[in-house]
Formats: sequence, structure tokens, C-alpha cells
Amino acid sequence: MKKAIVITGATSGIGLETTRLLAGKGYCLLAVGHSTANCEKADQDIRFGIPDADITWFAGDLMQQREVVRVAGEIKKQLNETGAESLYALINNAGCARSRYMTTEDGYEQQFALNHLAGFLLTHELLPYLLKEGGRVIMTSSESHKNMKVRWDDVMMRKHYNPLLAYKQSKLCNMLFAQGLNDRYGAQRLHAYGVDPGLVNTDIGNKTTGIVDFVWKYRKRLGVHPSVPAQDYLYLCEQCEPPAGLYFHHCKPIKYNKQVTTENATRLFELSEQLCGKFVSTSSESRPNPSDCQPCER
Repeated sequence: MKKAIVITGATSGIGLETTRLLAGKGYCLLAVGHSTANCEKADQDIRFGIPDADITWFAGDLMQQREVVRVAGEIKKQLNETGAESLYALINNAGCARSRYMTTEDGYEQQFALNHLAGFLLTHELLPYLLKEGGRVIMTSSESHKNMKVRWDDVMMRKHYNPLLAYKQSKLCNMLFAQGLNDRYGAQRLHAYGVDPGLVNTDIGNKTTGIVDFVWKYRKRLGVHPSVPAQDYLYLCEQCEPPAGLYFHHCKPIKYNKQVTTENATRLFELSEQLCGKFVSTSSESRPNPSDCQPCER
């Protein structure tokens, strides 16, 4: 039976090229995009070169926690119906950049919500399938996570919001989440990684107006094609034995932020459980009040 891999943010940029590479290697792909139109376009693009690609598409706005849970339910149904009942890898690649403070319907800052919490919640939902396989969880992090600390007293950065710092923090959270998964489930053969894609020519910074859009239009021209970092995800999936290391760039383990410790990973894991408490526990009592995460007045 083919090995099943879930990948988010699969309809453009790094996600699209990674999906294309993995499809060419014969994996059974469960790919997630933001909209049905995006999924259909990406499917046509990939099948133009790989007509027999084994891809099932799922559309959902993973910035919203209810959508993460809904999509996860559809993925689990698909796995059960095909008899797979296990998952070889989960690639949490969906992400965003913002120019100003914006919140989700759950009341959370959007970069933190999509870049970290969406992957946290999706992994939680699919964890039993990953543990059956001794699977791999891969996060799209960034070199920008270095020299950054989590703002524990204000993770949504409501006070003195800086979009670049919010982005950097979310990418540090990717690394802390990978560390936390290894700490908790490494003994059950689950392995988690962060990938540094480097500067890539994608549209991640051009999806909202403002300073980020303005700067990214010029900066991305210096970036490599998304097919270059896609090789890292392929490498981490293709190795028979899970590679040693936590953070990869150009298919090699590299140094990461000294803030990535078991202590900080545990702290983030517990905070994330609270922020997703409506879905990760039977009681929502520990769920923070969304009003605590509303935009500050400007």
C-alpha cells in the first residue's frame, strides 16, 4: 500500500512544488488548500506533468479552528475508507504574513493562528494515525526564528504590534512544536522537524496590502524557485531511517535558536492546548477568553 502524506498550503509556492515532487515519487497525497478553486487549479497543474498522481484535495481556511477540525475529519474519513488507517507524514506548510494586526473568528492574531496553531491542532487531530505509522511531522519554519523569543505575556502581540516580530515568533513556535512532539512521542517512533526554506520567490507576503506587501514585492525577486526548498521535504520523507536532527536546510541539519528547549517547548505545548481547548479537551473551561486577544486601538 502506498504511504499516505498530508500536506497543507499545497496549492501554491513551496507547498505546490513539494506536492508535485511527492506525487512524482508515488505517494498517496492528501493535500489541503484554502479554496476549492485553488485546489482545482493546482490539481490541473500537477496532473499536466503527472497524469496518474494520487492526490485527494481538501479545501478549508485553516486559520479558523473549526475549519481545521472539519478538514481533519474529512482526511480521517478518507484514510479509513481507503484502508490506510495510518499516516506516514504530515507537512504543516500553510502560512501567512500580515502587515497589520488582524484576528481570526476565534479572536487570535492571524499569523500565530495559521502559522502555528493550525498545525498544532491538525497534528493533534491526526496524531493517532501518525503514531500507528511511526510517522514524521514537518513544519515550515524560517531562518527568521533565530534571535527571537516568545512573548509569553502577550503571544498575540496586541500591545505594540509589529508584523515582522509576530511572523518571527510564529516561526520560532514551529521549532518549539517540533521539539515538543519529539519530547512527547519520540519513544513511539514519531519524529518532528523544522525546515528553513530560505528566501523563496513566492506570494506569501503579497496576500494583504501594506508595508509587508510593498517590501515583499521587491525582496522575493532575490529568492529561489519554490522547487529548491521542496527538496528538503522530499529528503525528510524519502529517508528510510528518520534523519537525525531537528532543523534542516538544503537537506542538512543546521543550527537553530537556543530558545528551542524542552522547557520552552513544554510551555508552548500547554499554552497551545489552552488556546485550542475547545477541541483538544472535553471541556472549554481552560479556553482563554477571545476578548483578551482582540486588536488594541490604534
